[in-house]
Amino acid sequence: MAAVVTDQFRILNAGNFVDSISNDSYYVFLGLSNPTESGFGRQNPWNTNVPNPVDNQQYISHYSSTSLFGKKVTSSNVRRVVRRINWASNTSFDMYRHDYSSNNPSPIARATRLYDANYYVINSDFRVYICIDNGSSGTNVSGNRSLYEPTSTGTAPFQAGPVDDGYRWKYLFTVSPSDIIKFDSTEYIAVPNDWATTTNSDIQVIRDGGNSTVSNPNQIRKVYIEDGGSGYTSGTYDILGDGDGAKVSITATNGVITSAIVTDGGYGYTYGFVNLGGSSDPAKLIPIIPPSKGHGYDIYKELGADKVLIYARFDDSTKEFPTDTSFAQVGIVKNPEQFSGVGITFTENSFSSLYAARLTTSPTITIGDEMTQNQGSGVIAKGYVASFDTETQVLKYFQDRSLSFGNDEDQTDSNLSSKINAFVSGSQITIGTGGGAVGVTVDTTLNENYIIIDNKKIDLGVTFSSGLANPEINKKTGDIIYIDNRPIVTRSERQKEDIKIILEF
Repeated sequence: MAAVVTDQFRILNAGNFVDSISNDSYYVFLGLSNPTESGFGRQNPWNTNVPNPVDNQQYISHYSSTSLFGKKVTSSNVRRVVRRINWASNTSFDMYRHDYSSNNPSPIARATRLYDANYYVINSDFRVYICIDNGSSGTNVSGNRSLYEPTSTGTAPFQAGPVDDGYRWKYLFTVSPSDIIKFDSTEYIAVPNDWATTTNSDIQVIRDGGNSTVSNPNQIRKVYIEDGGSGYTSGTYDILGDGDGAKVSITATNGVITSAIVTDGGYGYTYGFVNLGGSSDPAKLIPIIPPSKGHGYDIYKELGADKVLIYARFDDSTKEFPTDTSFAQVGIVKNPEQFSGVGITFTENSFSSLYAARLTTSPTITIGDEMTQNQGSGVIAKGYVASFDTETQVLKYFQDRSLSFGNDEDQTDSNLSSKINAFVSGSQITIGTGGGAVGVTVDTTLNENYIIIDNKKIDLGVTFSSGLANPEINKKTGDIIYIDNRPIVTRSERQKEDIKIILEF
């Protein structure tokens, strides 16, 4: 049997995800500080041939193991987005139509569905407009070129310039300055949250004005003349169908319909016919049916908002985000649990997913170096250095399966010590290999989440016990819903990482 997952299902899923932000704990995280080292999930070179992420349980859990730190996604940092179409002078745009298909593609973009057509624009002031009319007809299928930039913020469709170029635009919304800072991109337009419920007066007037059932009947805005026929007289005619009240004024020149202006948009239509009374050479007029109750009432359906943009910024504002590390993966994890609280979802604004040790000295340490600790009786702990703060002497590290697998995923018996053992306070730790290796010891006196240096209290972000600290989350919990391998990014105190992730439903 033939079936299709509809565009409306995707739009619904995007909306459900945005709504879930308030109920679940989502975090954007950065990870994999040493992608060129030997071992599982790594390769050298990495930057010139970044591998595609692998979507199976083995790799998903590995992405968690190599994560470094994360920042919570809040409602203020997520927006539904739509494809960006910039207005430009002397450019042709599609008009909104409810009936684009493979048999009736849009004339400009040749789109076989509405949401791929170029039927809306954003202007130079970040105002978004839908094209109600582009001057097209059966004798001018592609319509005209737009000559004047739309700028009005009124509620009614309007002609943009002093001379009629055939275009009629309907204002929808203006991207707010805060959304421009966080969500602006060359590819997407951020759509306001909570369109249906917001009390923002600028949105309310457009939304409520688009609801033809409670305000003036204004659902239908355009009747398209595909064929003007002959034998007709000018006048006002009813639009029939499953709605009520719509009327159109037609102008007939020598019996041929040359103009059709909607004088009453009516309400409740999902289809319509203009009742012209019949002719031996019948005209074909197509009432264009807006989504839902009218243009502006539901912009998610009107613009096809089936994508979500998530924004996160990582800077030096907290010790949880070390600036001397690097990363090659960006991901999203849902509902990780607290490290020490079984079944308790982590809900803080940020997390460190690294282990930490406060050292007694401040040696020269290279990020990505392997660290080992021989604890006797054949017990060896292994890890990778993710960060070392020379001021606080706090070393951060992670342990992942590459320390057991070696260079690939092969699990053939090779006498490897595959047990992941925790580091302890009482034995020396060796960092690096060969002649460059250094030995360090843990400062067992630290039992706080801060230290004092030169009378300055420094918050370490995590609580230490005998000089060691655990991650804030249990890396074996939570669902990774997004992962992206990237060329290596090296952090520094002078930079901030603005992360923008597009989820397509």
